Amino acid sequence: MQAKTKDPAMNDALYTTPGKLGFGLMRLPRKGVRIDVPQVCQMVDLFLEAGFTYFDTARMYPGSEAATRKALVKRHPRDSFTIATKVNTMIAPTARMAQKQFETSCKNLGVDYIDHYLLHNLTNGTYRSYENLKLWDYVQGLKEQGKVRQFGFSFHAGPELLDQILREHPDVDFVQLQINYADWENPRITSRANYEVARAHGKPIVIMEPVKGGELAKPAASVRKLLDEAAPNASYASWALRFAAGLDGILTVLSGMSDVAQVTDNISHMADFHPLGEREMDVIRQAREILGNARDIPCTACRYCVEACPRHIAIPEVFAAMNKQLVGGQLSAARADYREAVRVGNFASACIACGHCEDICPQNISIISQLRECASILE
Repeated sequence: MQAKTKDPAMNDALYTTPGKLGFGLMRLPRKGVRIDVPQVCQMVDLFLEAGFTYFDTARMYPGSEAATRKALVKRHPRDSFTIATKVNTMIAPTARMAQKQFETSCKNLGVDYIDHYLLHNLTNGTYRSYENLKLWDYVQGLKEQGKVRQFGFSFHAGPELLDQILREHPDVDFVQLQINYADWENPRITSRANYEVARAHGKPIVIMEPVKGGELAKPAASVRKLLDEAAPNASYASWALRFAAGLDGILTVLSGMSDVAQVTDNISHMADFHPLGEREMDVIRQAREILGNARDIPCTACRYCVEACPRHIAIPEVFAAMNKQLVGGQLSAARADYREAVRVGNFASACIACGHCEDICPQNISIISQLRECASILE
């Protein structure tokens, strides 16, 4: 595709963030239903002490903005970190409600400006709502007023739509894309194609889901064997993060860290970052081939479907249980995990096929049919 802006390498120089690791605040640790703020404080302190500064949250992540205020904003100087948060039309069907989200986020976070403000979850089904509510103009206005330092959008669709959006909105400062080594050539996720479109337009990239919702931190046994043979002391997550961070034009790579151990592990290989070498890239290509043959449900546990489900089915937990059977043939373990899943939500067979979950799923999973299969095998 034809580049519409200056050379990407020139744009890259305009965007620097210490290190290449970003703290995704989507999957924070919990004690019961509440976020474990004392543990988040430890995680934040470790992250900052290692020299990293980028924190990513959203109104759609329950309790995350308030926890960020308590663990980060109230405890550290404002110029020692950068915050990204988002506006989402799914919870704001009118222009005024959407604009109000910015004010609410600032209040929740305890800040008077946002470093990186994003239009959240643009897909084939949602991007028009941002156009209709004139949110591009609104966010551009926030930047002109100094209330937003940079603005961008997170994206879950194909390269044609991405190219269209970047042609229609050339002033956008950055894009947030789902990129990981497993989905690099996946025709449903189109990681590589989307990356190339963003680069052609000279836009710095924030990477989300580099570990694919945790899946690449606990890959299939055949992939674990491959990675262990190549680097016995390296964590599986480190392979995924180093692959993502080694790409050109990356502003930061978000890791949705859930405990102190994950922060410590990520820091261990990202503080003194080295991209994957050619031999390691060959290992990644082999892992990708193995994963390409796996028949798993590609859920990243974003939980948007749970919020939309009128039957309160714990869909991510159901799918995680089912994947034990699909990937590893562990039927007994899958059924045990399923029993735990239905303790906090309804049975998969309770699905009424309303379609609300499929309308909002960033991974475009056929959730209704998958739940039917889960019910037939696990119940």
